[in-house]
Amino acid sequence: MDKNQGIQVRFNPVGIGRASEEIVLQVEAAIMDGRLAPGERLPSEREMQTQFGIGRGVVREAIKTLKQKGLLEVRKGAKGGAYVRELEVSNVSESLALFLKQHPVAPEKLIEFRETIDRTITELAIARADRTEKEKLLEDAMRLETLLRQDDPDLTVTGELDRQLNISLVKMARNPLLEWVMHAVQMGFSSHDYALYEDAGYREKAAANWSDTARAICNDEPMRALSFIGYHYVLLRKCVEERNGQSQQDLPFLNESPNNK
Repeated sequence: MDKNQGIQVRFNPVGIGRASEEIVLQVEAAIMDGRLAPGERLPSEREMQTQFGIGRGVVREAIKTLKQKGLLEVRKGAKGGAYVRELEVSNVSESLALFLKQHPVAPEKLIEFRETIDRTITELAIARADRTEKEKLLEDAMRLETLLRQDDPDLTVTGELDRQLNISLVKMARNPLLEWVMHAVQMGFSSHDYALYEDAGYREKAAANWSDTARAICNDEPMRALSFIGYHYVLLRKCVEERNGQSQQDLPFLNESPNNK
């Protein structure tokens, strides 16, 4: 049967009061358990009205809610109707990014999260990426370092290059879940990395450290790469503390790059 016909799925009647919410829950469940597949059309409003035992206005309200949630799209024309939306990476990332923006998290928690996934991504990238990808990562990291060593760097340009470096690295890990999360992270927040580039005292250290990290990845040296990632987050924590006027107690290895150990 043509999946666009959308007449196989059956729903249960709903009660009065929270009818719209119950319809939403039933449709969501049908999508989650596979009874409604991506690209498949829901029953017509009239059919849903009969199945749920409710007025058309309530059905339309539920469809509107499901559309706002990103689960449905409404099409016009001869084959019009409500269809289960086929989500792409960008859709998932946009939704997660919006969630992150609407639910602020303490800087330390963001930094902790980023450091954890960066370590995993780096190890996978070293194991799975090809030589061309690794060399390109190093080339771009060195270009970022050159730009940030200028007296008055364009932080919009360097910020975009830093974002692209992170996206390139996660693609090298060959894990779509990590890629979705990293896209969302880059869209929603950057773990305050911008603070490092805005501060002249940290800028060169951070830029050089990106190059050192990419070089270690290119040379298939996971332990060195992880040590450089750790150093990046030492710098970042210190920089954020200073910007927030928190404790400025010196960290003993702040001024000592892993390169010098």
